[in-house]
Formats: sequence, structure tokens, C-alpha cells
Amino acid sequence: MAHKSLFKFAGKAPAADARNEAGGLAYALSPEHALAQYAVTGTLHGTFYASAGDQLASVLALADLVPAEFVGKTAIYCRERGFMKDVPALLVAYLAKRDVALMKRVFPRVIDSAKMLRNFVQIVRSGQVGRKSLGTAPKRAAQAWFRARTPEALFRSSLGSAPSMADVIKLVRPAPRGVDGAPDRVREALYGYLLGREVDLESLPPAVRAFEAWKKAPGATPLPDVPFEMLTGLELTQDHWKAIARTLTWTQTRMNLNTLLRKGVFEDDRLTRLVADRLRDEAAVRKARAFPYQLLAAFKAAGAAMPQAVTSALQDALEIATENVPAIAGTLYVCPDVSGSMQSPATGQRGSATSAVRCVDVAGLVAASLMRRNASAHVLPFSDDVVAMPRALNPRDSVMTNAQYLASLPSGGTACAAPLRHLNARGAKADLVLYVSDNQSWADFRLPAGSSTRGTRMAEEWERFRARNPAAKLVLLDIQPYAHTQVAERPDVLNVGGFSDAVFEVISLFARGESAHFVDAISRVTLAG
Repeated sequence: MAHKSLFKFAGKAPAADARNEAGGLAYALSPEHALAQYAVTGTLHGTFYASAGDQLASVLALADLVPAEFVGKTAIYCRERGFMKDVPALLVAYLAKRDVALMKRVFPRVIDSAKMLRNFVQIVRSGQVGRKSLGTAPKRAAQAWFRARTPEALFRSSLGSAPSMADVIKLVRPAPRGVDGAPDRVREALYGYLLGREVDLESLPPAVRAFEAWKKAPGATPLPDVPFEMLTGLELTQDHWKAIARTLTWTQTRMNLNTLLRKGVFEDDRLTRLVADRLRDEAAVRKARAFPYQLLAAFKAAGAAMPQAVTSALQDALEIATENVPAIAGTLYVCPDVSGSMQSPATGQRGSATSAVRCVDVAGLVAASLMRRNASAHVLPFSDDVVAMPRALNPRDSVMTNAQYLASLPSGGTACAAPLRHLNARGAKADLVLYVSDNQSWADFRLPAGSSTRGTRMAEEWERFRARNPAAKLVLLDIQPYAHTQVAERPDVLNVGGFSDAVFEVISLFARGESAHFVDAISRVTLAG
């Protein structure tokens, strides 16, 4: 009799039950899983296969299919762990219609900044969630948001438009009272000031008074301690910009490097070193909760004129931002998708604000980061087949160097089965296979003559791989907001979305055999109240 352990029967993949956006065979995610996927990857801007309107309609339809409590937990998870903005605000606005009591419990944890408050108000007023007025409960939640912040903090966060902070104040009508409920003359004066009314300047917070004094005599007084965005519409000299550069936060610095370059700040060697040291400061990078892709975006946006000290500092900061990438025991294969659809912007089409970072850049970044912590990891880039690399990856190269190299490989169609087919043909052994893709496989669903399949080609190849590696696990890291997968969820398969540090934590737990499925992680979120 043949050796049983060598010739173990390979099970059949379950029948595919859907077609993905590219037209290929796929498995539909459960409504809970699909909502979570949209929440941690969706920005409500157009992707390669879906418009912004498609995404909005999908999120709202999925929210209707799941318990309200799961909607609330998803909003919290994707805000606190995924650091997303648009979809969590949308989910809170949705709850304002479906479950007001739950909305009140979720609101403080999701609407945690002025930007999030403005997003929430904009979404409600749009009428897309079924109402155009805030209503009593959402208005009270927003009023509590105002009470919980000092007048100084409110002034500093009063940037932005459509809606502006003045628009929000008109809609919410926060009472000029402090946290203790007592009348607050400073707060009353600030609300009037933000609304453009005549107020007693002496009643305003010190930062506002300093700002107004500087506007009247910009050459006579030092720059006021206010967010620099409040100053950029005014006449500023090179010395003013140098003074601004000294006071920027880490995030402001990362986002405005090209502005500082244009304004002549980097003509000063000491300021160049100061900016570089700030960017590579470990504590500052961690405090800013920097996404690796944000640093990659800054690096890609920096032109040839940017000082090398600054671009080198961005690479150092990227190494820090990827420090939470796990070391995984056993043999690891990482499969970044370099196909044509992965050339689209990672955060969707945003007109002139579209990110320079593409999905393929994120895939290369994840692969390079895992390779840094797992020196023996194997990387198999793919499109319609495994893509040959002109040179081997060097795990000692910087994460930035390897990420850019992987993203530069030739693209083609999408055949998610290709890496597993490649491994099966070689009888490869592995403990974990990790895909980084949009899962929009289509180039591998046409079968050779005489063959047949019920499931996706990738699912069939995974069954063959598991027959040879019975303890192996598969992770499909999806970085786009779609509701289908190539291998259905089960104990040895994890479908997970997003590209924050939370993703690496979930993958690490799953690799160690701990319960870490995506929906489970969201279900464990606790709701206050």
C-alpha cells in the first residue's frame, strides 16, 4: 500500500458562490466580515473596480444586514485600531438613525477630533443615511464633544471647511458652559469669534489674542503659538517659515516637507538637521501613530531637490514605523500582488489630493517589512503568474529599498492561484503563506480543456498544498474594500483587511494558533455604558 502520509487525499474546495468585481470566481464574505473589510480599507473614494458611490451603497447595505451592536464595534475598531476616518464617521451617523442609544455610547470613542466631528456632521447633513438634520441625540452628543474640550483646544482645532467649525457651531449650538456646567465667558467669546461676530478680545483665549495681535503687526511680534495652517494665508517671510519649521509637530513636518523646501527652510543646514532629527525620533514616530505607507508617501513625494539628510531620515522613520511587524516561527512565504489593478491609489481616487502611494506600494511594503523581521522569509510576487525578480531581495537592505523594488516589477492580470501553483509544482513546505492583494483574481478562472472545478483555482491549489502541509495556514491580507475572497474563511484560513499595526497583531496571533479571526477581533471590542 502507498505511504499514507505521502499520498494523503487532497480535499475538494467548496463551490464558489459569487463573482468578484473583476468577473472571476470567488467566495462571498459574510455580511459582518464584508462590513469589517470596508471599514478598515474603505475611504469612500473610487478604487480600481468600484466608485465612491458603490462603496457607500455597499457599506450601508451591509450595515442593515448585521446587528447594530456589531456596527458600533466595527466603528470603534476601525477608528481606534485602523485609524480610519470616513467609514467610522459614516457608521456613527448610520447608528443615529438605527439605534440612538448605541450611537451615544459609540460617539465619544469614534468622533474623537474636530476632523471626525466635521465628517460626522457632513455625512448626516448629506442625507445619505436617511436624515438631513442632526436630531436631538446627535446634537447633544456633539454638544458634549464641545464641553469636553478647552477653549484653547477648540481654537486650535478650528481649521477646515465644508463644513467649517463655524458651520458646526451654528448647527450644534453648544452652550458656552464648561465641563462643570458653569457659564464660561472665554468659551462664549470664542464661539462668537469663530462665528465672525464682534467680541471683547480680552475675553478670548491667550492664543487667539496673540494671533490677532500678530496679524495687525506681523513684523513687530514673534510668531504666535498657533497651528501653522492659520498663518499660511498671510504674508510670510523666509524667516517666518524658519520659525514655523522649528515648532511643527512630527505629523505636520512629514506632511509639509515640500512646502518647507519651496520656502527656503532647507537652505539653513542647522534647520535641515533639526527637521531630519525630528523625523527619525523614535518617540515622536510612535506618538504620531504613523502608518508605514504615510512615510513611503512622503519619501515618494520628495523630489530630487530634497536634502539627502531628510530623505534618509524618512527611511529611518519607516524602519521604526514597521517595528510591530511580527517574527513568525517556521517557514513563511509572502506573496505581494503586483498586477494591474494594484497600480491604483491605496486610498482611492481623490482628485488633486490622490495619494502617490499605490496598492502595489503597500503590498511591497508589507512584504519588505515581514522580510526584515523574518530573514528566512521567501517572497513570491505575482500577477498572472509568479513574477521573476531580476535580482534577489536582500533582507539587509532597507525596508524602503525592498518595497520600491517589489513595486517596480512588471504587472499583468491577476491570478491569485499562481504562487500556490508554483509552490505545489516544487513540493514546497511552509508553515504560513501570506498574500497581500486586492483579491480580484480573474486570470486563473478559465480552466484547461478537460478539467473542472467547483471552487476557485486558488482554493483548489490550497487544498493540494494543505495535503502536503497539514499544519500550514493561509492569510489573505486584502488592502481594498471589496466583499469577496479567493479562499473561504475556516480554521486554517484568515481573511483580514487593512494596513495598520493592528493587522500585524492579528496575523501574528493567527500564526501562533490563537483565536484571531478578523470578525472575532472586532466582536471583542467592549462598548461603554
